[in-house]
Amino acid sequence: MQALMETSAGNITINLYNEKAPDTVANFVRLVESGHYNGLHFHRVIENFMIQGGCPHSSDPNSRRAGTGGPGWQIPCERSALNIKHDKPGIFSMANAGPNTGGSQFFLTTIATPWLNGNHAVFGEVVDGMDVVKSIEMCEKLPGDRPRTPQQIIRVTLQ
Repeated sequence: MQALMETSAGNITINLYNEKAPDTVANFVRLVESGHYNGLHFHRVIENFMIQGGCPHSSDPNSRRAGTGGPGWQIPCERSALNIKHDKPGIFSMANAGPNTGGSQFFLTTIATPWLNGNHAVFGEVVDGMDVVKSIEMCEKLPGDRPRTPQQIIRVTLQ
């Protein structure tokens, strides 16, 4: 299964790891099917690291609460997903505030990030549109790693 993330910078296609991270993928699919991600923004962008989105408060890209929200539930970190390495750019991983606190926020790596191994559930990888990820990564930032020009997730669909 793949997710097509249509953004203001272009499209990103993500291959979801249904077999390696079934619970994390199921959570993401539930959110996609509910329209959770449509109209949100990438609220945290750090060069030579990652771009992060999925916070419901980021529908207003200027909200001070952007980056602090979730879907209203948390999911456990799957052992199988924690075993997948952050060994290249384009890894799709669950953001969290510690063990078993994933929800709707995700990030896409822009470099290999081995220091994240075992701490974040990996549940996919970019198969097309890495140039879009890099474009978002390189946008001008405000303090707090927020893009100066909002980088919107227009919609996410499953293929």
